[in-house]
Amino acid sequence: MTTDQGSTIRARFVRPDRYRRTPKRPAFGVVWQQHWMLYAMLIPAALSLLLFHLYPLWGISIAFVKYNPVKGVLGSPFVGLEHFDRFFSGRLAFEIIRNTLIIAIGKTIVVQCIAIVFALILHDARIPILRRAVQSATTLPHFLSWVIIGGIMVQFLGSTGPLNQAGATMGLPRVNFLGNRTIFPLILILSETWKEFGWGAVIYLAALANINPNLHEAAAVDGAGRWARLWAVTIPGIMPIIALMSCLSLGGVLNAGFEQVLVLINSLVSETGEILDTYVYRVGLLEGQFSFAAAVGLFKSSVGFLLILLSYWLAERFANYRIF
Repeated sequence: MTTDQGSTIRARFVRPDRYRRTPKRPAFGVVWQQHWMLYAMLIPAALSLLLFHLYPLWGISIAFVKYNPVKGVLGSPFVGLEHFDRFFSGRLAFEIIRNTLIIAIGKTIVVQCIAIVFALILHDARIPILRRAVQSATTLPHFLSWVIIGGIMVQFLGSTGPLNQAGATMGLPRVNFLGNRTIFPLILILSETWKEFGWGAVIYLAALANINPNLHEAAAVDGAGRWARLWAVTIPGIMPIIALMSCLSLGGVLNAGFEQVLVLINSLVSETGEILDTYVYRVGLLEGQFSFAAAVGLFKSSVGFLLILLSYWLAERFANYRIF
């Protein structure tokens, strides 16, 4: 029997990969004996998750009862979906949802675009000291409270503020920026952009630093100028991060900025400035309609949860990003 015949016969008795048995997982007792200290370290985190995140979830039942603070949730009469029907049949539902979507989507798009452009400009800066100084100055507003920024904006955009004073010297009429319902959503978007674009550019700067410099050198050797290298090398190099951040931002599309709107809103602009979060705050805490406010909040949380699932699916689909 030749060598080739022997190898052919042996190949017939080799178990194919699809028929091979996968190795058995070790029993939990064996794993516990080897890693019991790691499991013990998880106990405080598990207790925190149980007590402060899972146990309070039963409180959403307040959205399905006519809550009486004296009787409690269990003693209050059950009304089913009455509060949801009241919200969606009211005249404010469409207006509030519209305002929330316009403000939130506007913030997401503008902040992302400005952050990308700023990161590209800062990455090409030739003076390192100037680059670090500009990056620090633009990142600082992210750490400031909206109470502080709101006070500055009220003074700056007021009818007697510096902006109107400068316009008056040029013969322009005074504008009540924070009292104009048409301008107010734009002010929210621009102020959020000013506060967050520097912080948002950090991740794009990290992505730009990971681009292989040999690609730029090869493009330059081929005669590509700065703009050509930007569109042929730089933008494609950070496109996965852009897709990832865009997909993940979808999960917070209903978060239009509670603190910002609460600080800046007034009765003159409530028609275009009221969002779901401020509506829940006003109806629930200020007017005492706890069950109705809980129903609106539950609606927002449910939609937000679905959007988060969709954002992670899109992130895996277009950016190859997974957390599970």
